Amino acid sequence: MENQTPTRQQVDHVVIRFAGDSGDGMQLTGTEFTRAAAEAGNDIATFPDYPAEIRAPAGSLAGVSGFQLHFSSEEISTPGDAPDVLVAMNPAALKTNLGDIIAGGTIIVNTGAFSKANLKKAGYEDSPLADGSLDSFRVIEVDLSKLTQAALEGMDLSTKAKLRCKNFFALGLMFWCYSRDANHEVEQIRAKFKRKPELAEANVKAFKAGYHYGETTEIFQAPYEVKAAELTPGTYRNITGNEAISLGFVAAGQLAQKPIFLGAYPITPASDILHYLAQYKNYGVTTFQAEDEIAGVGSALGAAFGGAIAITTSSGPGIALKTETIGLASIIELPLVIVNIQRGGPSTGLPTKTEQADLLQAMFARNGESPIPIIAAKTPADNFATAIEAVRIAVKYMTPVMLLSDGYLANGSEPWRLPNIEDLEPIRVEHRTDPEGYFAYARNAETLARDWPIPGTPGLEHRVGGLEKDYLTGNVSYDPANHHKQTEMRYARIEAIAQQCGPLDLLGDESGDVLVIGWGGTYGALLQATKQMRALGNKVSHVHLRHLNPLNPRLAGIIGNFKTVLCCELNMGQLRLLLRHKFLIDVKGFNKVQGRPFSVAELCEKISEYLL
Repeated sequence: MENQTPTRQQVDHVVIRFAGDSGDGMQLTGTEFTRAAAEAGNDIATFPDYPAEIRAPAGSLAGVSGFQLHFSSEEISTPGDAPDVLVAMNPAALKTNLGDIIAGGTIIVNTGAFSKANLKKAGYEDSPLADGSLDSFRVIEVDLSKLTQAALEGMDLSTKAKLRCKNFFALGLMFWCYSRDANHEVEQIRAKFKRKPELAEANVKAFKAGYHYGETTEIFQAPYEVKAAELTPGTYRNITGNEAISLGFVAAGQLAQKPIFLGAYPITPASDILHYLAQYKNYGVTTFQAEDEIAGVGSALGAAFGGAIAITTSSGPGIALKTETIGLASIIELPLVIVNIQRGGPSTGLPTKTEQADLLQAMFARNGESPIPIIAAKTPADNFATAIEAVRIAVKYMTPVMLLSDGYLANGSEPWRLPNIEDLEPIRVEHRTDPEGYFAYARNAETLARDWPIPGTPGLEHRVGGLEKDYLTGNVSYDPANHHKQTEMRYARIEAIAQQCGPLDLLGDESGDVLVIGWGGTYGALLQATKQMRALGNKVSHVHLRHLNPLNPRLAGIIGNFKTVLCCELNMGQLRLLLRHKFLIDVKGFNKVQGRPFSVAELCEKISEYLL
C-alpha cells in the first residue's frame, strides 16, 4: 500500500470524533489513529468519552462511546471544542454528537446501521439522512457494514465477527483521508492481534479495504495532510494521565531508593493505575488489589509504617470510605499519597464523566482538625511530575498528601517528552537509627516533621494509634492544652509546605483587567482562552494552581492587582469559596457540571463579560 496521491490539501489542525456503540471499537479506533498522528510528529490531545452504562442496549443513546482527537502542526492544549469530522457508526451516535459538530463540518455515517429498529432506538421517526435535517453539513454515506463483510468474504468467521471489524474499515478510510502511513498500521494491527492470527488478518483486510475505498471513490476531492509540529527536541511518547501518574510513582521510588506499595480497590476511572503499576515489579513495586476501599488504604498505611513509599488510589466514592484511615495517617504523621481521580457525583453520579468537585472533600472530609496538603495535575503528562511532587512532600513533611486528577486527564493523552534522568532531583529519605535523645514527636526545625523510624529499630520503639499523642513523647495524652498545641502543630506543618510551592504558573502580566484562576484539568482550555483574549489586546492573565493546600503564597502578591478575579471550575465554586475566604476578595465564578470539559469558546465569552 502506498500513500501516493496527486495533491494533498494542507491544513494546520483537525478534530475528529469517532462514535458508536460500546462494542464498535471506537476507543481502539481512536487510539490507533492517535498513535499514527503521534508517530507522524503531530501535536495531539485526546478526549475518550465512555458510556456510563456497562451493558447499555445496542443502538441506544445511553450506549454511545466516543473518542475525540485533535492533531495539529502547531502546539495545542485541548482536544478541540468541536469536531471537524464525525464518524458515526449508528443513528444513536449521530444523534448524541450532532450538536457538537462545527457548522459545515463533515459527517461520515455507516448507513448499514440505519435500520428502522436502530432509528427507533435513537428516537428518530424518520431517517435524518433523508429528511433534510443534515443539509448544513457535508454528509458522506458509507455502508461500512456491507463493505466490511464483502472485504472479508471467504474468511471462516461468523457474520457477527466480520461486522466487528468495521471499525478497522473506518480507520482505513480515515488513514487515506488524512495521509497517514497505512503500511505501518498494517504491521501494528498484526502485532496487536498476533495471538489471534485469523482476527489479525480480518482486521488487516478491513483496514486495507477502507483505505482503498477512500482512494478509489474519491469521497474527498483530495486527501488532507497535517504536517509535523515543531515541538521541543527530545524523545516523545503518547501518554495518558493514568499512565503518567503510574510512571511518576515508579520514578519516585527510584529517586527515593525505596520500595513502592500500592493498596487499592478497583473503581472507575482510577483502576488503570493499579493495572499499570502491577507491571513494574522489577522496579520494587508491590501492588495489592484489596477486597474493599478500607482494606486498600489500611494496607497502604501499614506499608508506610514499615518504611515504604505508600500509595492508595480511588475516586470520590472510594475516598469517602478511606477518610477515617486518612485521619489516622494525619494524627500519627506517616507519609501516604492518596490519589483521587475525580468523576461526576454525588454518590455513583456520572462514573465515566469528568468533574472536579472533590476539592472540598479533600480539604475537610475528615473528623476533627485534620489538615493535609493537596496538589493537582494540570495535563495528562503533568501527572508524572505531580506524582513525584506528592511523594516528595509526603516523605519530607511526614504527612498524607491528596493528589487530585480527573477522568478527563486520566483517559486523555498528549505527547510527553521523556525527562533526562539526571535532571530529576533525588528524594531524600532518612530513617532514624540513633536512639540517643529520641522522642517520637520531636520535630525538624524547618519542616516540623517527626522522624520516620523503621519498626523494630532498637531503642526507637514508639506508640501509634488514633488517640491524641503527647507533643514530644508520643504517649497517649488527654491534656486539653496538649491537644490544642498538637492541633496547631499539625496546621503549622502543612502551612510550612508553602515554602516549596515554587513560582506561580502565570500567563500574562501581574496586573490587569481580568485574572483567570483555575486548577486541574481545566488548564488547556483556560490557557488557550487567555491566549486568544490577549491576542485581541485585552489585559487578561491566567494563573493555574498546582498547590491547593497550602495555596502558593505568591498568589497573594498579585490577586489584588486585577479589576476582576474569575475562578473557572468544573464544580459549583469550590476553589472560589476557598479564595474568597483566604483573600477576602469578591472572586467571580464560572462553573460547569455537565460531565464535560470547558470549551475555549464559552470561556472567551465569559471572560468578555468582565471586559465591558
